[in-house]
Amino acid sequence: MIEVKNVHKSFGKNEILKGVDLKVEKGDVVVILGPSGSGKTTLLRCINFLEKADQGELLFKGESYHFQHASKKDILNIRKKTAFVFQNYNLFSNKTALENVTEGLIIARKVSKDKAVEIAKECLNKVGLADKYDSYPSQLSGGQQQRVGIARAIAVNPDVILFDEPTSALDPELIGEVLSVMKLLAKEGTTMIVVTHEMSFAEDVASKVVFMDGGVVVEEGTPKEIFCNPKMDRTKQFLRRIIRNYDYSI
Repeated sequence: MIEVKNVHKSFGKNEILKGVDLKVEKGDVVVILGPSGSGKTTLLRCINFLEKADQGELLFKGESYHFQHASKKDILNIRKKTAFVFQNYNLFSNKTALENVTEGLIIARKVSKDKAVEIAKECLNKVGLADKYDSYPSQLSGGQQQRVGIARAIAVNPDVILFDEPTSALDPELIGEVLSVMKLLAKEGTTMIVVTHEMSFAEDVASKVVFMDGGVVVEEGTPKEIFCNPKMDRTKQFLRRIIRNYDYSI
């Protein structure tokens, strides 16, 4: 359904992405792992044109787009088919949870206000916030704010949701409530690309795990292949550092 080919991105003289390829089928949950600075978030942002890649091609639902030359119309078309969940929530502080979800529907999608409210309530109910319609972000915990962000994403009925380290800004005790919502979406067949350090989520939910380092894809495979039998030494090194009692010898 979505494929990126030979993606390059530099910031000044710092080359972040060095020819990345990624393929995602409908219903896949693709988890991207890697150390800080490996290019994970930059890749995600390039897919949604929050960053403009210097080179590469995006194939999306039968259409081909060149990252460097995509028009404003192309970018708008892609964004209508995708949703982005940010690590720091990106909610409007002066709007309630309900208004944060309806805003994009009314302004960007031209949905009527009554219909937008109906959709927003359904989505907030789905993420366990039926009692928080009228709460402002300052009145919500970090986990609740992130669940509003997820409700906002699913409200537009996207073909794929891009998650950029959705639990990294949360206190440990709040991580589980966000991951539970993401697991529910996965069970429902939602196509997701997830940048995360949550190994248990990757093991339990991912259909494919991609390990990146130094701006390239080092290795990819099923969770079992990556976590139980990685082929590349760099992957083994990474897993040894982040998974307690991981005993791969190199």
